[in-house]
Amino acid sequence: MILIFPTDTVYGIGTPIFDIDGINKIYEIKKRPKDKPLACLCADINQIDKIAYLNNDIIKLINEFLPGALTIILNSKEEVIKKIGYKTIGIRIPNSKCALSILKEYGPMLTTSVNDSGDVPLNNYDEIKEKYNNLVDKIYKSDEQSSNLSSTVILVDNDNIKILREGSIKKEDILRILNNDKL
Repeated sequence: MILIFPTDTVYGIGTPIFDIDGINKIYEIKKRPKDKPLACLCADINQIDKIAYLNNDIIKLINEFLPGALTIILNSKEEVIKKIGYKTIGIRIPNSKCALSILKEYGPMLTTSVNDSGDVPLNNYDEIKEKYNNLVDKIYKSDEQSSNLSSTVILVDNDNIKILREGSIKKEDILRILNNDKL
């Protein structure tokens, strides 16, 4: 099952985390290289805890910035490694009623932006419907405004935290929450 739905950043194309056929089809639709993993959107910290390892610093960041535009790359739990081969997984809780409703219904979903790989993400419902309607199971429309800004991406490896892409959440904001010099 493949869905396209709005998030707080851009429209996403996603499939339930363990839907192997859906994952392969997303790579095919986007012409995306297989070595570029998909991020995982979750509805809440309980869904995150089922697929990735958490520690106190990660929980602080989740409580402060999520739902929102922060993607945290975490070590995957065994089921994720076994079923989809991701040793680490980028997780995020979107600040979107529509996205959260979908995630509560279907569980964690592997997602990426709606576009051909390397192109600018599409964020207009009518354009998306015209291009992708025959390729996916459902396209959701929402009146919520998305930011069009990419999320900040951080990598958490043991106790080290590294910013891989700075988006709307700045390094200073993360440092303030962690109240230390782990970056």
